Amino acid sequence: MKSIAVFCGANKGNKPWFEEAATELGKILAERKIKVVFGGGSVGLMGVLADSVLANGGDITGVITHQLNGLELGHVGVKDMIIVDSMSERRKLLIEGTDGVITLPGGYGSLDEHFEALTLAQLLQYQRPIGLLNVQGYYDPLVQMLDNMVENGFLREQNRRLCIIAPEISQLISQMERYEHRALEKWH
Repeated sequence: MKSIAVFCGANKGNKPWFEEAATELGKILAERKIKVVFGGGSVGLMGVLADSVLANGGDITGVITHQLNGLELGHVGVKDMIIVDSMSERRKLLIEGTDGVITLPGGYGSLDEHFEALTLAQLLQYQRPIGLLNVQGYYDPLVQMLDNMVENGFLREQNRRLCIIAPEISQLISQMERYEHRALEKWH
């Protein structure tokens, strides 16, 4: 993997391990010479991630809307900043050309980005690994919901496996490196 889109919160959360995970992920990706593409923000886990990538000599690109950048939320340390008109354009550019996605804890925006990537994977429009870093069980309720969707016939098991989930960064990256996208046998 040469580049990873990282989705994460514009808030830091209220537990120290969220910030620690963003810092560690930024460090690991920088050390492995994996380019990071992120939401461009200076606040929350986005800012923590970017600071870590930069502090460790990594390569990072931000993608932010004019609106968010106008609110002075763009990370000034990120020199490669793409400013777009809409959130849909932002989501598209975040994953376009990347070799995978990692979603850290976050809110609506992070989930929106994560599920857009999964939907594109389901439609065979993004055939790269999509990882969910389940820091201290943060995403356990979401994992249960995905399983519930399978159990109730709204999500095929094959598509459920498009979401790679691990509690530790090293495990997640290892699973993502072994990922092989498989086409659906049938749609219904």
